Amino acid sequence: PMGICHSWAGDGRCISLLKILFTNYCIHDCVYCINRRSNDIPRASFTVDEVVDLTINFYRRNYIEGLFLSSGVLRNPDYTMELLLRVVRKLRKEQRFNGYIHLKVIPGSSRELVREAGFLTDRISVNIELPSEQGLKRLAPQKKRNDILVPMSYIGAKIQDNREERRKYQKAHSFAPAGQSTQLIVGASPESDYQILRLVEQLYQRFHLRRVYYSAYIPVNDNPLLPALLRPPLKREHRLYQADWLIRFYKFKAEELVSPAQLELEPDLDPKTSWALRNLDRFPVEITRADFEELLRIPGVGLQAAERI
Repeated sequence: PMGICHSWAGDGRCISLLKILFTNYCIHDCVYCINRRSNDIPRASFTVDEVVDLTINFYRRNYIEGLFLSSGVLRNPDYTMELLLRVVRKLRKEQRFNGYIHLKVIPGSSRELVREAGFLTDRISVNIELPSEQGLKRLAPQKKRNDILVPMSYIGAKIQDNREERRKYQKAHSFAPAGQSTQLIVGASPESDYQILRLVEQLYQRFHLRRVYYSAYIPVNDNPLLPALLRPPLKREHRLYQADWLIRFYKFKAEELVSPAQLELEPDLDPKTSWALRNLDRFPVEITRADFEELLRIPGVGLQAAERI
């Protein structure tokens, strides 16, 4: 069980992935991270061949269907990205591994390496880490926002171009066919749900992300720059995921769920119910006459139910 995580395909299938951190050595000193450079912790690193052998042997035993590969930053972004790509190249070209591969792009890597990663993997992602530039400067000063957003923009544009190319040419190689995603930490910095959801909405619109993952901040370092939390804000993480689905699939705008007057999602109500209670003039809905978008806004009615109605 340790090291095997689960992802879900667009058709609902559960995919088991071997989740590996290539190394916990890191040149960065992010305040919130257990692997920060200044922490006195045991360090270790795989070799390229070790990761390849582990993946192939787990795959042959039917323990996994794919690989999720990330890493701390060794020496510099390009050096680390090249190590990760050597793993993927060996799997694809030498071992003929056709399973699912999700690769984390190291921010600051060259465009050539990012391009190669897209053609060798199913999904690639660049972690945005924190919701604001101020948060990055305060808690992860070595990381630059442009090093994150520039590759995200390139990947998004490349995915769109590749889709058009594949419509014209059947033999064109796929570029990240499962799209790109990102992850941000919730609760390590003081941004409100309003700021987070506005940012997420822009990411979906500008970079054609497949999805955003939210990670509740877990206190692992004692530092005055970090909030003093007794436990991770898991309920807040859950509400953000629900709001995210409303934006992606239910045609809600971020400002309908949160606003400058109400900066946070209600912890005790799901976001759709909360919106409905603030807009009682739109109810009741006559379902035999309502259009699809009106049906989607009824609490308790999901995509399939709305389509059936």
